[in-house]
Amino acid sequence: MATTPEVISVTRRLEFDSGHRIPNHDGQCRHLHGHRYAIEVTLTGAIADHPGQADDGMVLDFGDIKRLTNQYIVEPWDHAFLVAKEDIGLVDFLGSIPDHKTVVMEQVPTVENLASAAFKILQPVFQKAFGARLVLSSIRLYETPNCWADVSHS
Repeated sequence: MATTPEVISVTRRLEFDSGHRIPNHDGQCRHLHGHRYAIEVTLTGAIADHPGQADDGMVLDFGDIKRLTNQYIVEPWDHAFLVAKEDIGLVDFLGSIPDHKTVVMEQVPTVENLASAAFKILQPVFQKAFGARLVLSSIRLYETPNCWADVSHS
């Protein structure tokens, strides 16, 4: 009787600092401010059964998760100001500062929208790198140690 391989999830956590504002918020978040974000990237797949190879016994090397997440999320967003494209006055102001690291977002940069954007960026990256062997199953983005948003593979 054949057994179905176990499906295991692995998660890597990385941190970065970014500024943002929620322009239409009715509280403090409408002001320019920053956060120490933490992103947890979870991939799901079968444990590799490759005796004698570097990936034997792993779903994926944590270094691969780190490398790709750093390249596509952390490095572009770290020490950047994340601003909604609709926040025209702030987009223009940030554009007037020479060499300012600004990332113009399609949506207001709430933690929910940032988690969703990170998932949409990383999903094809991991798919291209690892094919059907792995699935990006979730992203958890912490805005503070006590507040976060989760995005899951549907």
